[in-house]
Amino acid sequence: MNGRGLDDRGRIAREGSLGLVQEAFRPVVAAVRGRLPDVYGTRMTSAYLYGSIPRGTARVGRSDLDLFLVLREEPTEADRTDARALTEALDKEFPQIDGVGTLLVSRTRLLSDLERYDLGWFVACLCTPLLGEDQAAHLPRYRPDSLLARETNGDLALLLPRWRERIAGAGTEAARQRLVRFMSRHLVRTGFTLVMPRWNGWTSDLGEMAEAFGVYYPRRAAVLREAAVLGHEPTGDIAVLRSYVDDLGPWLAEEYARVHGVKAPRPD
Repeated sequence: MNGRGLDDRGRIAREGSLGLVQEAFRPVVAAVRGRLPDVYGTRMTSAYLYGSIPRGTARVGRSDLDLFLVLREEPTEADRTDARALTEALDKEFPQIDGVGTLLVSRTRLLSDLERYDLGWFVACLCTPLLGEDQAAHLPRYRPDSLLARETNGDLALLLPRWRERIAGAGTEAARQRLVRFMSRHLVRTGFTLVMPRWNGWTSDLGEMAEAFGVYYPRRAAVLREAAVLGHEPTGDIAVLRSYVDDLGPWLAEEYARVHGVKAPRPD
């Protein structure tokens, strides 16, 4: 792998591995591996970790545990209830994590043409296999091109109205901090994938993403660098959230559509 996350053929190399999990987080990963089969049984075909824990960059007491589960059928409300119960139990039991996030998707949707360069890329490049069949075997190898840019983050304009609703409903400092963290990360990643084909590489480091973006958009560089900081150390300042949906977000959405086009809407 080269210094920009690509293999020797210019394809995005898969990041993370179980071998990179830090000692403090290994009991959490072991618990997840042991409990998931009891919760989902044969309904689940694959389970993955993603985020800072399998990348070996997690911070004790600050980082969350991110899970991606592939089910044989479309997830039901019962499946989501089971996920919430599991994640709440893990969060209470292991103080070294700050919350658990679980994404559920059917195998059919994951491998569909519509998701090939979105969820498919996510699994093949950003997820670390934990249990079951690795669905990456059924997916292509990906390059940091305009198609991938469009299909991963080309829907920002569709998201902004929902973000405004979430901001309006965030009535506490803690709720606003969670939104700042989430939106900061999303905007930094969108800024990075905007320039990804020109930068010709991949990184999941927010700081590196912001620096790569700044090379091509120096007038917006400081704003994205600040968002990268807030992605790790969020504030509850409502002014930050408003600037995201009134300034940075709309500009990014417009520039993204101009450069890469717009991602087709997904079914709810």
